[in-house]
Amino acid sequence: MFLCGRSGAGAVMATPAAAGLPRLAPARGRRRRCTVAAAMGAPGLEKGEEKTATVRSKAGDALEVCRVVNGMWQVSGASWGRAAPAAAVDAMLAYADGGLATFDMADIYGPAEDLYGMFINKVRRERPPKMLEEVRGLTKWVPPPVKMTRSFVEENINRSRKRMDVAALDMLQFHWWDYANPGYLDALKHITDLKEEGKIKTVALTNFDTERLQIILENGIPIVSNQVQHSIVDMRPQKKMAELCELTGVKLITYGTVMGGLLSEKFLDTNINIPFAGPPLNTPSLQKYKRMIDAWGGWSLFQALLQTLKKVSLKHGVPISTVAVRYILNQTSVAGSMVGVRLGLSEHIRDTNAILSLLLDKEDMGSITEASQRGRNLMEVIGDCGDEYRA
Repeated sequence: MFLCGRSGAGAVMATPAAAGLPRLAPARGRRRRCTVAAAMGAPGLEKGEEKTATVRSKAGDALEVCRVVNGMWQVSGASWGRAAPAAAVDAMLAYADGGLATFDMADIYGPAEDLYGMFINKVRRERPPKMLEEVRGLTKWVPPPVKMTRSFVEENINRSRKRMDVAALDMLQFHWWDYANPGYLDALKHITDLKEEGKIKTVALTNFDTERLQIILENGIPIVSNQVQHSIVDMRPQKKMAELCELTGVKLITYGTVMGGLLSEKFLDTNINIPFAGPPLNTPSLQKYKRMIDAWGGWSLFQALLQTLKKVSLKHGVPISTVAVRYILNQTSVAGSMVGVRLGLSEHIRDTNAILSLLLDKEDMGSITEASQRGRNLMEVIGDCGDEYRA
């Protein structure tokens, strides 16, 4: 079973000057390019009418991003297959030409940042200046939990800037492994200083839980978003996290939304528990999200969910994966959802753009919600957002 306990609870205290943030009660349990401004919270964001969203901090930092983000985890390992760099860069250009111009990566995703640097230079050379203004590169910094000195933080941020060939990172999403070590606040204060110096445009988080997000905000860190795992199976972000986001204006960017491809026709009417009876789970993402299914309720229950999604997908003439992402985009405080890209190996630009125009009605949303709620509450099984990384 995919079970991870909570750790470090209460290890870091909020500062007395709590910045006026509310405390949460304990919880139970013509094609538009994707950088045109959209007002967060507008009704269109839940109706499939807006292609972009703006994430912003209380300090006024803001970034326009496509509501469907190209996720580049898949370039980090050979398990997904690996194309030549030139082919991968050409594929990135095709996504941008197709109106999908926001890319998500990390310092630990193999050559991802280097590929982005090659891509952005090709945009500079071969595309009109307008496209350069529309492209967004969101990266992450995933350091070991060592002492966070100014020089150490700046050295790592400068490395990403150099690899991505940009003067300022559009968004720096910070991850921290060990809440018992309060160094994450030191790192974020240095990151904020670098933002003020023009090396970072917006500061964000990845895989932080609700308690630590509130502490970070109370310490005056100008957070615009938190990237978290969120799918029809994993609805944990809609528990405590979405409530705090509604109160503070922080937005969610989600990953794992199609569960590595498990939320697709490929796995409908299959039994992977019988050897060779179903498609192989031959990538790290498929293996990871299969464990989530096991924790949620198992393969039989997952098949019932896929059947529900298939009915909705047939109604709208789109794939199951398109419905799965649209459902999450309709959730509270979700600004954007990640769809992984296998650059130079396969492409799904048409299906991805279909997400942005899909309208799910109340009946669709209700049937999917009912199927999702048949499984276990993963807040009770795993814990809050990101707790799966902190056993």
